[in-house]
Amino acid sequence: DYCQGVEANFEFHKKWLKECQRLLKPNGTIWVSGTYHSIHPCGFAMQQLNYHILNDIIWFKPNASPNLSCKYFTASHETLLWARKDKKAKHYFNYNAMKNGNFPKDILKKPEHQMRTVWSINATPPNEKKFGKHPTQKPLALLERIVLASTKEGDVVFDPFMGSGTTGVASLKLNRKFVGIDNTKEYCELAKKRLNDVLNNRPLL
Repeated sequence: DYCQGVEANFEFHKKWLKECQRLLKPNGTIWVSGTYHSIHPCGFAMQQLNYHILNDIIWFKPNASPNLSCKYFTASHETLLWARKDKKAKHYFNYNAMKNGNFPKDILKKPEHQMRTVWSINATPPNEKKFGKHPTQKPLALLERIVLASTKEGDVVFDPFMGSGTTGVASLKLNRKFVGIDNTKEYCELAKKRLNDVLNNRPLL
């Protein structure tokens, strides 16, 4: 969140991406999200580390906050990079769910069409912040689509920047296992509350 200079920032991105690559299963995939402040050095670092980038997704936010300075275009999207460990890996893609799933907010996709790389999903709604707020909290609809697209039930999903725990909430709701870490105790406690809420409200089998 705090710029240490272009070179230092790049080395930080390369370092954590290398660790994620080490932990990634042979046929697993990684998703990286970011704005123009960080996504480009992340993409370059991934190329240097020989990740094989599968897609770049544009997450369009129809309800993005206005630009109060009136000096720039209103920022209304983030970029998501989806990649596998290397070019030889065989990744999983839930094509059927992405083509035939019920995504009512995706105005750029008709039911008979394949899922495209521009996703129209509103920014995080207030009801998803009932346990507390995180400055960059992602909407559950976004993470549910990511988890559903690239993992199977029972898979392990790891988030090295867990924040408010949205990745974990999506994973548990979709019957995946979840491991998350964060260096801020306040956000770990927030994530814990959200994850416990999912676990405590699961239907009995």
